[in-house]
Amino acid sequence: METPAMPMPKDEREQAILDKLSAIRDQLLLLKRDRTKYIRTQDVIVHYDEVVEQVKELNEIRKGEKVTETRVDRVLESCLQLLSLFFMTIGRTQEAPAAYALTSTIKRLLDHLTEADLYSAKDLNSMAHTLSQLDKVMTASNPSHSPYIVELLANRLELCHSSLANLKKRVDELQDPLQSMHERLISILRSMSLANTKAKFSTSEVQRLQAQVKEIDESRVDGNFVGPDGEVLRGSERVSRLVDVCLKWSEIVLDRKGVIPEAFKSRHEQLVSIRNELEKLSITQAWSLRETDLYDFQRKLDQIDESRVDGNWLDDEGKPAELYVQRTLLYLIRRSYGYIYYLMISSEPVSEALLPIYNQLQTLKRCLIEVKDSGGVSSVRELYPYSMKLNSIDNMRVDGKFMVGGDIPEGQGSVSALLAECYDLSYELKVMAEEMEGGEKDSSS
Repeated sequence: METPAMPMPKDEREQAILDKLSAIRDQLLLLKRDRTKYIRTQDVIVHYDEVVEQVKELNEIRKGEKVTETRVDRVLESCLQLLSLFFMTIGRTQEAPAAYALTSTIKRLLDHLTEADLYSAKDLNSMAHTLSQLDKVMTASNPSHSPYIVELLANRLELCHSSLANLKKRVDELQDPLQSMHERLISILRSMSLANTKAKFSTSEVQRLQAQVKEIDESRVDGNFVGPDGEVLRGSERVSRLVDVCLKWSEIVLDRKGVIPEAFKSRHEQLVSIRNELEKLSITQAWSLRETDLYDFQRKLDQIDESRVDGNWLDDEGKPAELYVQRTLLYLIRRSYGYIYYLMISSEPVSEALLPIYNQLQTLKRCLIEVKDSGGVSSVRELYPYSMKLNSIDNMRVDGKFMVGGDIPEGQGSVSALLAECYDLSYELKVMAEEMEGGEKDSSS
């Protein structure tokens, strides 16, 4: 995918850096597309070191100068984004470089929430927790990582925290009874937008949601939400505006029934396709996702998002999209960024080379827990299939390590810890079964 058009650097030294970064980016893209083998740590670190070296040179050139963003910055951003996703793919999720892509996605989501002013405390809580985890990653950051990368991430995290704090203030302004009502209205509004973007439009589904909004609307007294004492609740005006937005949107959606004008149809279809693909990945990610795949989705979304003029899209004649089209496209973009965020925070601290083993153990652990919760097994013999699977996985280790093609992939500790958990569960079930068998013998004698 082409990097968005930016002015070329005027300094010949920056031009040389641009050429080197472009070559590195191309190598990273080739590595990303190669599905014939697993991504190895050493392949990623080589390119990471190359980018860090170019960053040092760029900082030396620009020291003390006023910086205007050029194509160098955009290509560097692409390299850092790719490297961040590669760090996730090789299982090094708790290192500073891995946080780069996640902070980009969080910042984008926070900007959209600020722009729309339609969000609930639930939206903010997840990102607050993630930012807190990233703060810990930065605090424990390996000193071998470039100070530039660490400083860049620290600045990004600060921006995210600031944006999050401003959004949280808005939610906190609502008096307690209105917070849950506000959250419910946000959920209804999004459900309407989801219904509006389904392949088959359901009038009854939107009407049902509309009825829920009308029910909330009828609880107003003289246009306000009031408490038991008859006093207008703090934040009543804001929630009332949200009720009006929901009612107006329901009427528009019922009138348009998911039909997009020809001028914006191709963009709409592209966004629906991205949303649907990401939705599938969110269901099957443990088995089918390579984190670097998210790069292409991000780039496509960024391009569409950044093609807006004054917050809206223009058709071929330069006319802005009507409210219905604008909101529909924005919903699809925001939903897609939301899926990317979910997939990133779901990334396991295990290299993709070890993921097949890790996923098998996760499944085995869930099965053993379910057996335990349902009362255990009646005899030790029933545990044989689980024991055989555990032993077969354990026997894959060479000198205590899981080897893949002569390499020792990242995430050995996580896989070994999970294997030990499964053994512990299996042993607990075995003891329960033996006690049960012993009890039956005693009662029969």
